[in-house]
Amino acid sequence: MVPSVLHLPPDEEIGMGPAHFDIKKFGADFAYTLDGDTEGEIQYENFNAARAVVEFTGVNVHPGSSKNTMVNAALVAMEFNSMLPSADTPRDTEDYEGFFHLYSIKGDVSHATLEYIIRDHDAASFDVRKKSMEHITKILNKKWGKGTVSLTITEQYRNMKEIIDTCMELIEHATAACKECNISPLITPIRGGTDGAQLSFMGLPCPNLGTGGHAYHGPYEHITVEGMDIAVDVGLKIIELFYKYPFI
Repeated sequence: MVPSVLHLPPDEEIGMGPAHFDIKKFGADFAYTLDGDTEGEIQYENFNAARAVVEFTGVNVHPGSSKNTMVNAALVAMEFNSMLPSADTPRDTEDYEGFFHLYSIKGDVSHATLEYIIRDHDAASFDVRKKSMEHITKILNKKWGKGTVSLTITEQYRNMKEIIDTCMELIEHATAACKECNISPLITPIRGGTDGAQLSFMGLPCPNLGTGGHAYHGPYEHITVEGMDIAVDVGLKIIELFYKYPFI
């Protein structure tokens, strides 16, 4: 069957776009997303991903009479973060290395909140990261009192490699398409994710292709018309190759 080439706009970090995608109605055995960087990129390895929200409930009393009574939620939040590996951050990691990313912090003496994303390509290491946060939560609740720290971890997406490894023809066709379009194929792991990760686990194997975009999720995000033209050419060439060499 000839695969369809699709791109779903909802960000995979939210994780709800593919949940409402009707794969049966779509009617394809395979697909590709276009949600990548440099034109010619072919990606089928992505992070395992989760979001962690840590809530801290303090005891706020007058600082002049708070000896052995006050529990400063903001300070407990700082203590929590200090117990994570200090070098496991996006700034200090690359390639297949995972991280904890603190992207939001707010609070005061009474209440504080830390929000993280947890990422790792390796499933076992990913589980260790989640368990580490659970362990820190347990330790701090023992130290400061039950209910001081509350941790909520929400799974977002998984590494599609587990699925794509069973149908590597998708990668072979994409590689051949790039070469026929005179573009050097770049098979690289994604330090992020795509909607294709969830679609793959829903039964629609769906690697990702580069679009020519760069510096995503920041003020310098950009893409060139030339890069988009190349992405279109590669996508059309993939469809052509599937007509010539369909999966058996």
